[in-house]
Amino acid sequence: MTPVTCFEGKHAAVFGLGGSGFVTAQALVAGGARVSVWDDNEHAREKARAAGLRIENLATADWRNFDALVLSPGVPLTHPAPHWTVLKARQAGVEIIGDIELFCRERQKIAPASPFVAITGTNGKSTTTALAAHLFRNFGFAVEVGGNIGTPVLALAPPAQERVHVVECSSFQIDLAPSLNPSAGVLLNVTPDHLDRHGTMENYAAIKARLVAKADLAVIGIDDDISRAIADEAIKAGKPTIRVSVTTTAVEDEAIVLDGPRLLRLVSGRATPVADLSGIASLRGKHNGQNAAAAVAALGPLGLDLERVAKGLRSFPGLPHRLEEVGRKGKVLFVNDSKATNADAAEKALLSFDRVFWIIGGRAKEGGIEPLRPLFGKVVKAYLIGEASELFARTIGNAFPYESCGSLESAVPAAARDAEASGLAEPVVLLSPACASFDQFPDFEKRGDRFRELVKALLADKDVS
Repeated sequence: MTPVTCFEGKHAAVFGLGGSGFVTAQALVAGGARVSVWDDNEHAREKARAAGLRIENLATADWRNFDALVLSPGVPLTHPAPHWTVLKARQAGVEIIGDIELFCRERQKIAPASPFVAITGTNGKSTTTALAAHLFRNFGFAVEVGGNIGTPVLALAPPAQERVHVVECSSFQIDLAPSLNPSAGVLLNVTPDHLDRHGTMENYAAIKARLVAKADLAVIGIDDDISRAIADEAIKAGKPTIRVSVTTTAVEDEAIVLDGPRLLRLVSGRATPVADLSGIASLRGKHNGQNAAAAVAALGPLGLDLERVAKGLRSFPGLPHRLEEVGRKGKVLFVNDSKATNADAAEKALLSFDRVFWIIGGRAKEGGIEPLRPLFGKVVKAYLIGEASELFARTIGNAFPYESCGSLESAVPAAARDAEASGLAEPVVLLSPACASFDQFPDFEKRGDRFRELVKALLADKDVS
């Protein structure tokens, strides 16, 4: 844990006692702060009370007594409407921050020069976070990994000169971290997402840009217009910046780009090979080329040790639910890409394979799968599950065959049957839903776990229906 000593003697209100909120309250108490916690969920309050935290109903509290409101990132700050705690804090002139902000303030107090890599992007941030951490470990560093990837940032060991923190940041977390100032800030891409929480693309993009604004080194993908403009502004302002691209090698200034399967470092127009990604299953596809390029760039000068970089890339195991190869049955490859909760993420999966038996559906995001139409030729057949089935069936029309399966339990054996009978050289049964999971599963992890379970049972000829 990182005790938040920078709040010693102050009084913090903490709202939201999920994973990060609960740890945040404990870290504040460990650092000497007075803490009042509240959650609308009675079970969460009981858990906090059992842990010795001070429960105070923030709806009836005197907000003049608080120095800060520490808000869970899942609670609306601005859209669709500010949460009632936000309104009370603003009325009382109380600052509103999150756990990433507390980490940044503690780092500034106890180890301001400690290595801190912060990573964001609409897609790819979890893989890039895990890969950057893996590469730093390969160089012999003690590494702490957390943030939006799973472990709350304040549950990690404190900042220290000999310790690297690699932290994934969502837009919600960035919005609550005004002093975010990593030693390396990575912005992968910006495409439409979470507009219900940010209102407009302009607001969403501006929040993402904050992650690199105060970074000592900015690593920015330039394969979408918004991120390219952010990179241009950073360079214009004189900030040390490494551009990342998988669509062009014609990049000015310093960049790491993908040329076929090879990563190249460009400096003043001169190209130096960095690593060959061919044959690395965990880094399959151009999108993982971007993730790899960004992770290498985040190493800073260490990235010039090409032998260690290549070794680290080759040994990267990948993340569950991101193009995870679950197993094979004969020639059929089963791939779990449950993390693909929108069309942009599913596009990366379709681009990674040639002939796909595609399991899609869930709770549809805005735009559905219409943006994927240019890739429909890669689909041999689709298997529709969840709430989006009728919508997706209308979108598909006569583009390729599809079967309405309703559930994964029906879709997996149907897709496996058809893939085995196809006679293709390497047919792929791909779960890449392009949807949220909340109609049938509490999160994408549970959805992916169920897919993996069904595939493993199928491979073992067991019935798990």
